[in-house]
Amino acid sequence: MARLYEQARRAGIDPNYWYAVERSSSLPPSAVMEVIFWGRSIALFRCSDGSLGAIANSCAHRRIKLSLGKVCADRLVCPYHGWQYDSTGRLVGIPHDLFGRSMPVAKVARYPVQERYGLVWIFPGDHSRADNTPLPEFPEAEGPHAWASVNIDFLWHAHYSIIVENLLDFTHAYLHRRSRAFEDAVLTRSDTSHDKVTAEYDAKIGNGPISGLFVNRKHVDTRHIATHFEYPYQRASIDDKIKHWCFLTPIDVRQTRVFFSIVVDFGALRVPFTSLTLPYRCAKVFLNIAKRLMIAPLIQEDGDAVEAEQAAVDSVAGERMVELNPVTDLVQTVIVRKWRAYEAGEKSAGQGVTLGWQIPLQQEASE
Repeated sequence: MARLYEQARRAGIDPNYWYAVERSSSLPPSAVMEVIFWGRSIALFRCSDGSLGAIANSCAHRRIKLSLGKVCADRLVCPYHGWQYDSTGRLVGIPHDLFGRSMPVAKVARYPVQERYGLVWIFPGDHSRADNTPLPEFPEAEGPHAWASVNIDFLWHAHYSIIVENLLDFTHAYLHRRSRAFEDAVLTRSDTSHDKVTAEYDAKIGNGPISGLFVNRKHVDTRHIATHFEYPYQRASIDDKIKHWCFLTPIDVRQTRVFFSIVVDFGALRVPFTSLTLPYRCAKVFLNIAKRLMIAPLIQEDGDAVEAEQAAVDSVAGERMVELNPVTDLVQTVIVRKWRAYEAGEKSAGQGVTLGWQIPLQQEASE
């Protein structure tokens, strides 16, 4: 049998969760775009009233991608022959001659879709489970008392398991040696329960030459971090004052869309060289500047590393790896177990499993 890490690198992902596919701000009214979940192409569009539609990105006629079309009168129109679909995926209009035939009854698959935390979420799995499957709870990111926040996303050319392992491993301080994001990390807790992995580290956090000036250490203890993988999401917390969630959406076995939402409690930032708390509006301005100058470059260092690891996996397949951090094995175990459980459920239902699902299409005979 393949080694655990080899199984993790080939594992698919259970579609019976909500997955972030795009930022809400990237989809204005009457816009359409293609999003991909594990090889499945989906046409995501917004109607003029702000509501969303997510349907299989394949016209029932000639299989042209519907995301190449446009939204007209809250219908998604195929760019080839103008066939029109509503947000349920039902064919509702054909502008050309029907050659004496009745209107065909055709429907492409639809996906449950919703918005929260400034993100668009799609449920790619069993639709009957969508209403009873909650989104991760992140109250600090919304509402009238929302904390100052940074939202950023990336497309990384790496299997999602590699990214999760990176996010729970704080022994790679050398990678961030210029910014000194964290140093001298010591693992103090590592355990797993059901679909969750927890890792806690004592470390020196936020001691960089610039970031260190803004951290209010009288308000937030930056000597400890708790990080969690709650399948399929990842989150971390520093003294419950600085938090982040990472929402991963695998595109395929070597590409992953990664959405970070970072929030900072009022009081966690100070006016440099003083004990004065940085005012909320100033904190927002600071974080927006820090996003471009410090946060995005810092996280991209992780992106470069996981992409390099993926390239190594591809080039030295079969070679044994030496791993020291026990958290990595815990993450891989959860990922492999969840994928096997999903595979077993699909096989028992007689549906079969592939790493790249076929675009579902339902079409009934014309009356």
